[in-house]
Amino acid sequence: MSSHLLSQILSSVQVLLGVGLIVLVLMHSGKDAGLSGMLNPGGSSYGGTAVMERNLTRLTIVLAIVFTANVIALGFLL
Repeated sequence: MSSHLLSQILSSVQVLLGVGLIVLVLMHSGKDAGLSGMLNPGGSSYGGTAVMERNLTRLTIVLAIVFTANVIALGFLL
């Protein structure tokens, strides 16, 4: 596989990872409900919501790590 093709693939993946990371960060609830308020419009804070927030945080961290690894890989290729 040529270096040019690999850099194109990693660049495309980088765009998708960036969009995914933006969406995940926007889904976190802050002072206001944020976009995660759409999933729980009643504002009730039962145990399921805390589990959902914890899993959302874990997924965001994993995606951020993959995003960073992809940036490093692209840096070595380009």
